[in-house]
Amino acid sequence: MPKNTNCEEQLLLTQEWRMRMEDGDDEFTEENIAATETVLRDYMGGLTHIQEPSQKEIIKIVKETVLRLNALNEEYDFFIETQEREELYEFIMENAQRAGLETEEDITEEWREW
Repeated sequence: MPKNTNCEEQLLLTQEWRMRMEDGDDEFTEENIAATETVLRDYMGGLTHIQEPSQKEIIKIVKETVLRLNALNEEYDFFIETQEREELYEFIMENAQRAGLETEEDITEEWREW
């Protein structure tokens, strides 16, 4: 799959958050959205730079991303709630599976604090 498609999906996720912020959702700020975009871009970059993806490498990148999102959630006053958790989970898992992850299990749950 082309790299641009994954980036567009990531931007659509945060664009949706911006729309909710503009509609009055006070969980979001420009800062927490921008910080999340950075983490998601790094995640996608990590997945696309794996030469020969192994389960171990993909899981390592997922874990790093989840831990970074944990830190952001704490830093920005716990803005990741149920809907955002589901959106982030779907984004992380779909892209990990595209990269070659061979499981349907929620591998984020082990590290996720949001």
